[in-house]
Amino acid sequence: MRKLLSFLFLTIPFLSHAQNVDNRLEKKLKQDIEGFQGDIGIYVKNLKTNKTVAINADSIFPTASIVKVPILVGVFQKIADGQLSLQKPYVYDAKRAYGGSGLMQFYKDSSQTDLSTMISLMLTYSDNVTSIWLQELAGGGAAINPIMEKLHLPNTKVNSKTPGREEAWSKYGWGQTTPKEMATLFALIRDGKVINPSYSDKMYRYLKNQFYNERSLSQIPSTISTISKTGSVNQARGEVVLVNSPHGDIVFCVLTKNNKDESWGENNEAEELTRKIANTIWNHYEPKLHFKAYPKID
Repeated sequence: MRKLLSFLFLTIPFLSHAQNVDNRLEKKLKQDIEGFQGDIGIYVKNLKTNKTVAINADSIFPTASIVKVPILVGVFQKIADGQLSLQKPYVYDAKRAYGGSGLMQFYKDSSQTDLSTMISLMLTYSDNVTSIWLQELAGGGAAINPIMEKLHLPNTKVNSKTPGREEAWSKYGWGQTTPKEMATLFALIRDGKVINPSYSDKMYRYLKNQFYNERSLSQIPSTISTISKTGSVNQARGEVVLVNSPHGDIVFCVLTKNNKDESWGENNEAEELTRKIANTIWNHYEPKLHFKAYPKID
């Protein structure tokens, strides 16, 4: 009897996990990524059925600009604590100018803005100036990382300008996460479980407006609501997306690192692969709404 109980104790969790794996989708995605010249991790979850696909989903990857989602959470925690306000005015100092993506670097010195505009620029245009500014206002990684830990996302970290994380910064850059953890953070926001339902709802609304829509979003009908965030550096490209799919919401995250193709054109291998993966996921869950992406408009 004791042996039987021990056997059941060991096998029931395994069987439960096996039953939650979408084997058909997993097979398709493994075919998609075959031959990719780099490291890739994928996590997909159907939030209606709880079926998942996890391919290197617990491996740590650079976030690049996807770190702006944890920064968003950190800012809203300060709002909840009464230390910040969406309407609070700020004055832009041209000394904050920083290259890369975004619009605030082109603001005139002493231009006025507010916290809500800064959040919108950070997420919609992946604005680097506002992101660094908001990271400071949120208390940096020293304040943001403990929030991630409380959300049971222990590998999701801000590394930049965070005491004790210098080694991680040299390895992963601005931030780090896993495909499963970043997809889970999106799902937690969707479910109203980050700070409280009201703050989660507002964060969700900011995440809906994406200027960079040429990757996964190009493979999903424009009439379908989504939230997403991309991230890009030379050797790493990533994206996290939550789709309000007609037959049940879907969340997925695709992260890459050590990419051989470091190009910044539309034919970058990792970005093309991300589009392929998104197309596979959408048409797997919505075969009756099969969508073939339209040709790119120059």
